[in-house]
Amino acid sequence: MSQIFDAYETRDPAYDEMFVGSELRPPYQRLGDSLGRLSASELISRVEAMQASYLDQGVTFDIGGEERAFPLDIVPRVIERDTWATIDKGVQQRVKALELFLADVYDEGKVFDDGVIPREVITTSSHYHRAAAGVHPPNGVRVQVSGIDLVRDNTGEFRVLEDNVRVPSGVSYVMTNRRAISAALPEAIAEHRIRPVANYPQKLLAALRAAAPAGVADPNVVVLTPGVYNGAYFEHALLARTMGVELVEGRDLVCRNGQVLMRTTKGLAPVHVIYRRIDDEFLDPVHFRPDSMLGCVGLIDAARMGNVTLANAVGNGVADDKLVYTYMPDIIRYYLAEDPIIKNVDTWRMGDASSREEVLDRLDELVLKPVDGSGGKGIVIGPAASARELEVLRGKILEDPRSWIAQPVVQLSTVPTFTDGSLGARHVDLRPFAVNDGDKVWVLPGGLTRVALAEGELIVNSSRGGGSKDTWVLAGPTSSRPSGRGQSQGQSQTQGVA
Repeated sequence: MSQIFDAYETRDPAYDEMFVGSELRPPYQRLGDSLGRLSASELISRVEAMQASYLDQGVTFDIGGEERAFPLDIVPRVIERDTWATIDKGVQQRVKALELFLADVYDEGKVFDDGVIPREVITTSSHYHRAAAGVHPPNGVRVQVSGIDLVRDNTGEFRVLEDNVRVPSGVSYVMTNRRAISAALPEAIAEHRIRPVANYPQKLLAALRAAAPAGVADPNVVVLTPGVYNGAYFEHALLARTMGVELVEGRDLVCRNGQVLMRTTKGLAPVHVIYRRIDDEFLDPVHFRPDSMLGCVGLIDAARMGNVTLANAVGNGVADDKLVYTYMPDIIRYYLAEDPIIKNVDTWRMGDASSREEVLDRLDELVLKPVDGSGGKGIVIGPAASARELEVLRGKILEDPRSWIAQPVVQLSTVPTFTDGSLGARHVDLRPFAVNDGDKVWVLPGGLTRVALAEGELIVNSSRGGGSKDTWVLAGPTSSRPSGRGQSQGQSQTQGVA
């Protein structure tokens, strides 16, 4: 292997996914060989070309109102076939349990009567919406799209960090990352059998069409966006284009007599399924924020009458509440009579007096999270916080215990990442995306790997300066031959392209 890995150092106690000591782990041996044949100057040249390509294509995200190219690292993350099989089954299980839970929450509430989770946990959630009660999706699916965030702990075990079943974003980067890396590292792509990601739009469209109101044989599907100033607008436009459906804003829709119609150059056309990328609170001014200009008056009533399907369903946010997350192992056992395939990260509920007392004594050792936070906002990492910050946090917890959970500091796994002209160990997480069409939960092979680009940083969100990696799920078995950093392995056997 060439000198590009000579100075690479793993970050104990984090689990490094590419190296164990000086040896390459089996899933990375072919990639290590391929990258090792590049000189440092050639690697830099390819990185610069890839970044320029992203700028030219407009693959961007929003930080503080400024559009920036989404940082893509040139070193892919590789997941072996057997490991992915466990992730696939675990995500499917999680989504199935979440579907049953949400249907129960907004209907009979047996999960409360049977003592699995207190009713007040749901009714006090900021994402619980009574307007969603009595809205029954035509094919019973409330979570057409989900993003289940996973982390790998210092033993190499994947754990669920949080659930995203409201309006999960990021899948556009999965597809664009693959295209960019295919151009930047064609030799490495050719030497691996990698499961494809390009069929996601077709899977999503099939699930949306399957959710159409009863009796609609050829449903009209649209993607509802807040508009060009939304940070995820690039994704909204990409998905609409690749699915071959209209991208609309709230002002393009009108509700009449319980029907949703879309304004076109030829007049009004019926809309049957809305893949909405707008938060609940802005969707319908009648039932939510009356000052919202992003949604359309009458959408909720049309959905309740069964004339239009909103995907994902309104009210799903209760399942994203991090306090509900702490009950997910019991929820899985209750609805599926199975133990969780992928475990949660150990978590303390601040509403529990004994847990709260323990956590308040260990604030400088733990991670505290607001239960309705997203994008890394509000998280306090105890070991990195000042005494003043911890004191303020203590007051917030005592004032409103229900709004906080605590977790140990998980040293997220690391993958070599090209920053500042060299390769360094950077922490990553993984967001597999799942699509539910009512018959099967399909998990996109790979998902979005987010990487914290700052050395030692544990928060990977793009809003905190994070980037991403292409995620390769291997379609075939991995070799187990020894391979070290200073060894020349020669030409790898070509596997072909998947």
